[in-house]
Amino acid sequence: MSRVALVTGGSRGIGAAISIALKDAGYTVAATYAGNDDAAAKFTEETGIKSYKWNVADYNESAAGTAQVEADLGPIDVVVANAGITRDAPFHKMTPQQWHEVVDTNLNGVFNTVHPLWNGMRERKFGRVIVISSINGQKGQFAQVNYAATKAGDLGIVKSLAQEGARAGITANAICPGYIATDMVNAVPEKVRDSIVAQIPTGRLGEPEEIARCVAFLASDDASFINGSTITANGGQFFV
Repeated sequence: MSRVALVTGGSRGIGAAISIALKDAGYTVAATYAGNDDAAAKFTEETGIKSYKWNVADYNESAAGTAQVEADLGPIDVVVANAGITRDAPFHKMTPQQWHEVVDTNLNGVFNTVHPLWNGMRERKFGRVIVISSINGQKGQFAQVNYAATKAGDLGIVKSLAQEGARAGITANAICPGYIATDMVNAVPEKVRDSIVAQIPTGRLGEPEEIARCVAFLASDDASFINGSTITANGGQFFV
């Protein structure tokens, strides 16, 4: 019986690539989404990966959602906390709502996703927790105080969970993508996109599949001694 993997925000962009990569690696995959019913239905139809709708910012919804996935597919052994949003504004113009919406999804959402699964992983003596952070959580970014703070906080979650879970056979690691060729990035004006690419030594945007391959490795038995680590996948744009 294959292991079950849960990917939040798993029906579009980087999340969709992760879901597909894990399915191709032999996992039974569940992908969550927050609001785009049509995109999720199309994703499920094209890939055969079941999609589930809930808001990761809500603990009760997350607990009920993960319980439903486990009832449908079996115990969740791999969880990829990928769901995230942006509400960009320079700090002097940022509203409390913009701050809290990003914190609730990008930071609290990781807690809400992993916490309901943690005891089960401890009891089974196996688990893989993989959090998708960001280059901007490492270096900061203009007009993204809220986003950068949450993505930096995600790294702290991973480092702490790694220490707590190690003796129970659980690893926790993070991936910090740089600028990736998702629909959101490709939709920005060409001049802006060119200015982004000019900052990347490899001279191109990353591909979602390149992040997905990092996830598939961290989820595998081959990565069992990698714990509390961050894979930086940004084409050489920033070094830690």
